[in-house]
Amino acid sequence: MLSRSSFTSLVVGVFAVYVAHTCWVMYGIVYTRPCPAAAGGGGGAGCVWPYLARRPKLQLSVYTTTRSNIGAESNIDLVLNVEDFDIESKFERTVNVSVPKKTRNNGTLYAYIFLHHAGILPWRDGKQVHIVSPLTTYMVPKPEEINLLTGESTTQQIEAEKQTNALDEPVSHWRSRLTLNVMVEDFVFDGSSLPADVHRYMKMVQLGKTVHYLPILFIDQLSNRVKDLMVINRSTTELPLTVSYDKISLGKLRFWIHMQDAVYSLQQFGFSEKDADEVKGIFVDTNLYFLALTFFVAAFHLLFDFLAFKNDISFWKKKRSMIGMSTKAVLWRCFSTVVIFLFLLDEQTSLLVLIPAGIGAVIELWKVKKALKMTIKWQGLRPKIQFGTYNDSEKKTEEYDTQAMKYLSYLLYPLCIGGAGYSLLNVKYKSWYSWLINSFVNGVYAFGFLFMLPQLFVNYKMKSVAHLPWKAFTYKVPGATRH
Repeated sequence: MLSRSSFTSLVVGVFAVYVAHTCWVMYGIVYTRPCPAAAGGGGGAGCVWPYLARRPKLQLSVYTTTRSNIGAESNIDLVLNVEDFDIESKFERTVNVSVPKKTRNNGTLYAYIFLHHAGILPWRDGKQVHIVSPLTTYMVPKPEEINLLTGESTTQQIEAEKQTNALDEPVSHWRSRLTLNVMVEDFVFDGSSLPADVHRYMKMVQLGKTVHYLPILFIDQLSNRVKDLMVINRSTTELPLTVSYDKISLGKLRFWIHMQDAVYSLQQFGFSEKDADEVKGIFVDTNLYFLALTFFVAAFHLLFDFLAFKNDISFWKKKRSMIGMSTKAVLWRCFSTVVIFLFLLDEQTSLLVLIPAGIGAVIELWKVKKALKMTIKWQGLRPKIQFGTYNDSEKKTEEYDTQAMKYLSYLLYPLCIGGAGYSLLNVKYKSWYSWLINSFVNGVYAFGFLFMLPQLFVNYKMKSVAHLPWKAFTYKVPGATRH
């Protein structure tokens, strides 16, 4: 058996190896080795040269169609045409897109983005590049919220239409944003070691004795957020589409490709669109340098959380007496954790948040069992719960605990009841259960810090803090400082 100190050292060692490996992998992603033969000038045998170095006149065209493959210009609609397209200049334009009947009936609509020579139709240009992206996705619509007292809804939705779209069935949603990038670096690749991530976006042509790669066109799927989705109704004939463009470096392009692949893998493992959106937000809403800093901070936060969790479990596993420990504070932490878990469940929060919250709730329930000295015995299929007895010192602690809770209830209960009543009158909810859980969680977030007072009161009366899990508290300090 490993001693406690050696186990902690092992965990820290594994963590250091993990951070070093992650740094090496990230370096391999953002750094690409150029073709050695290109440095000597001349033809550069084995090199793949950028076609954009020739500075061709380009045109950007965006078409929509209900088909996933097109061979000609039939049954497609041109929604955006940018002549004299400048790859160095960013832009953002909003266009109205006609929604075909097939798409309105839960069908799919695709966007075909072509980058081709100016003045030549895309399908007649042998050096065009294109990429396809669905403009629709399927999601279960968010339940309608109403005022529980008056029945007034937040939307002016027709009752017949509400009955048509069952809330537990996915319906077609419109992606209102389309973000495009072109890799603008005049980078010369080594033909014998092309990066696999970029290779699938490359189209090569032979020009004389040298091989060139055409402009690398990329769709930033990470920018497609759930907040930008719009439900497609059967009466919808036109929807807005915001097309934005910006140049991108090779390093960032490779990083973005890997992140998109990671999000796609999560969805293949059963993560919903909303779950994947939580991951997207980490990358889209954060500067890359700040993201790297956040990664290291989060990694250390994870390490300290694990060590705090390990020592907290060890402390309570060996706990045989509740002398100096506030039972009411333990009960409150359990209640708070369970309420927050039920709130996240009611809000259909991402599994990334829901699973850790559920594990935390189970641990807090286990602590309550230890604090109340509960034993569960089964008589057939019926559980029988028995409570242990407290000694004189534990009874004295319980007396101080009850006294502190009595004073605290004079302030806490009126505030919580008043807040619940105010939200019932002024805020709309999906159901009475949703209102109840929201009222509880608002009380937890607003006044939860007050429940530290019973433990502080017990510490003051007993003139001692030796009974507290100080090692677990020490590991929790960096996490609290980060938040």
